[in-house]
Amino acid sequence: MKSYFGRQVVHAKVNKVPENIVSSAAFIGNICQRCGQNVHGKLPKNHFYCRACLALGRVSTLDVLLSLPEPNNFDGNDILSWTGQLTQQQKVVSDELLETLSRQREHLVWAVTGAGKTEMLFPVIHQALTQKYRIAIVSPRVDVILELAPRLQQAFSETDKVVLHGEQTEAYRYTPLVLATTHQMLRFKSAFDLLIVDEVDSFPYAGDQMLAHAVKNARKINSAVIYLSATPTKALQQQVKRQLLTTSYLPLRFHQHLLPVLKTTIVGPWRKKLPVIFLRQIKQFSQTKRRFLIFVPQVSDLVGVYQNIKNNFPDMLGDHVFAGDPKRQEKVQNMRDQTIQYLVTTTILERGVTFPGIDVLILGADEKIFSENALVQIAGRVGRNKDRPTGLVKAYVQHTNFKVIAAQRQIRQMNKRGQQLGGRV
Repeated sequence: MKSYFGRQVVHAKVNKVPENIVSSAAFIGNICQRCGQNVHGKLPKNHFYCRACLALGRVSTLDVLLSLPEPNNFDGNDILSWTGQLTQQQKVVSDELLETLSRQREHLVWAVTGAGKTEMLFPVIHQALTQKYRIAIVSPRVDVILELAPRLQQAFSETDKVVLHGEQTEAYRYTPLVLATTHQMLRFKSAFDLLIVDEVDSFPYAGDQMLAHAVKNARKINSAVIYLSATPTKALQQQVKRQLLTTSYLPLRFHQHLLPVLKTTIVGPWRKKLPVIFLRQIKQFSQTKRRFLIFVPQVSDLVGVYQNIKNNFPDMLGDHVFAGDPKRQEKVQNMRDQTIQYLVTTTILERGVTFPGIDVLILGADEKIFSENALVQIAGRVGRNKDRPTGLVKAYVQHTNFKVIAAQRQIRQMNKRGQQLGGRV
């Protein structure tokens, strides 16, 4: 029975519905009741299925959706085992999140990369757990969830939790704390009293009506939603201006140092031949053993850049990774474990992953794939550790580019505000 609490479980109409389980139509008219979309694939005898949420398993007019109301069947004796301390600025934000929970409203945390957003969430998560609330922490990107999971495990070691994403092997079970990709919210209905969306501005969530529907449908009518972002979309900023969304703003990292400013170097056609000035920087990394990321615009750029570096610096261990890489999780973990010195990557690692003490190089930063916010996020990979709160972020471009200039301006503006709070270089 627990597997139906606050869930939407697809069930064939021809099969008997378990006793006491609520059955509802999978479609009302042409609208899929799991994802709210109107995108069909044809089946025999005028039946059809939803193509929009097919990745989560087929739901068709031959099915119903089974559910049970969320009973909050938890003991509320959860302990926060995290013993760290919040900075004064973090404490202000954390208190505002507690008020958000109390008032059951929607709230945006607009905080620079490396501000310590996860730690600021601990008090509100703990408060929700003690009130026997059900909580979901979701993100559009699986890497973010995989990085959050061990940190939440350390902070709430005695709280039962489940991690849900498309590549998981762990079976679903009923728990007070759920960590998941935003797609997984399509499986829930009126389940959560507190729903936290991390990296709310990132692909594929930003601008996706289906995922917005999933989050809205997964929360209870009376509930709190917290959005987290270092680079909120214009739409979110408009909601703040129209007072549809309350906000907390934190322009300073937890270690009180300012953000590394993006530097630029103009080079020739780098795909034909890697620039000498770029290879000179790699040589310096090789000599100093500094760990680093290289961002490239396209998947097709990965192998060429990686092989070139490997040929020039055979003693330096590295790898390359992209979104569809079957060994993606393994390679990212190798970088975390410091078994390799560098990764050549696409924008898939622009956010949500933390590698202490790294530097970052961006090849082709003037190309379309690198938006202003993407460049700010990429720069935010650097200087996140209190033992090395600074570092190098360098963009290699063939032409002066307004997006790069805008990203530099955004970082400087945040640093100006950070200085007003006592931030230092």
